[in-house]
Amino acid sequence: MPAARTVPTTAPDVVQVQRRTVRTLVGSQMLGGVGVSSGIAVGSILAEDLLGSPDLAGLANTAQVLGAAVLTVPMARLMAARGRRAGLVAGYATGTLGAALAVLAGIRGSFLLLLCATALFGAATASNSQARYAAADLARPEHRGRSLALVVWATTVGAVLGPNLIGPAGRLARGLDIPELVGPFVFSMVGFVLGGVLLWIRLRPDPLLLARRAAIDAGDDTQTHGSLLRGLRVIRAYPAALLGLAAVAIGHTVMVGVMVMTPLHMHHGGAELRLVGFVISIHVLGMYAFSPVTGLLVDRIGERAVILAGVVVFLAAAVLAGRAPEGWSGLLTAGLFLLGLGWSCTMVAGSTLLAGAVPLAERPGVQGASDLVMGLAAATGGALAGLVVGGWGFGWLCALAAGLAALLGAMAVMTGRVR
Repeated sequence: MPAARTVPTTAPDVVQVQRRTVRTLVGSQMLGGVGVSSGIAVGSILAEDLLGSPDLAGLANTAQVLGAAVLTVPMARLMAARGRRAGLVAGYATGTLGAALAVLAGIRGSFLLLLCATALFGAATASNSQARYAAADLARPEHRGRSLALVVWATTVGAVLGPNLIGPAGRLARGLDIPELVGPFVFSMVGFVLGGVLLWIRLRPDPLLLARRAAIDAGDDTQTHGSLLRGLRVIRAYPAALLGLAAVAIGHTVMVGVMVMTPLHMHHGGAELRLVGFVISIHVLGMYAFSPVTGLLVDRIGERAVILAGVVVFLAAAVLAGRAPEGWSGLLTAGLFLLGLGWSCTMVAGSTLLAGAVPLAERPGVQGASDLVMGLAAATGGALAGLVVGGWGFGWLCALAAGLAALLGAMAVMTGRVR
């Protein structure tokens, strides 16, 4: 396949559109992030309440992860045909429907309806994830990493604020005479609607469509493709894109696998819930707060170097967390912070590679395929993590996570220098 060509983005009007695009995406990420984290924070609790048992309560969040992965497929096709704005808004609209059905599931006491609801809810998560690529459509190559990372950073606001809205959401639910646990899903609906409206009004001109018009002027092939099977074939043809896919998928799997089992590890040691929340908050801080710095490093020293740095950070996180005793400890807190920071390095660097390594016409399909693989890999890793901890313990889980990170490092070394 031909090498990826750079879309001309030096005209002043395109630069202004890029700045407006990034500002709009930052705003929608904050609003949508509040919606996503509000619902996720109580999904498993609501499931346990409906079932009367914790045995299958984790299926609610599993359905959300799988829904986000599967619904990436139609979103990629829609973006290929109609642009980023149509795809991202459709994701938020579907997520709004899922949040509304979650409220209905709580009112009617239906666990099956809740699973359907959380699967549709995952579409909003997919929109939040795909938004990072919209920030890179018009970015100049030397600024692509920081533009993408700034949109990732904006998720910090929602990720931190959403869980802290559980109390006010419960009071709102009581005022509406509906179950208290569905209150956060009401907040999710509001966040998704506001995020979608902001994108619909402000994401004009559409960054992908404008980049496509610029490519027409440059004589490039502009037949945009949204097929995920084609996207996977394209990824295989470009070593840099293959490394980018490995970075986001393996990095996300390592992070999810250790993170989902950390509350259980702490609970077994008698840690209070507030300490569990504190450690997870420190982890989220590591994931998002430093992503602008990560993006700047990507632009300055290259994606491969940042991926390798992320691998080193993952290895340090696995050693610290794996040696931590059950319950709360400084070792575990430091390990979870580094786990989030390693994820930031692999996610930003890998996504930047995927945004720039393939021709413009292939980006929707390639990026959709990447998020599908990432979601399925993380869902599998999260499910297997419970079996590993149950059979061998938290330390072995961290050791296996370190092995996966080392595999990514070996791939980065073998791929050679990529830009």
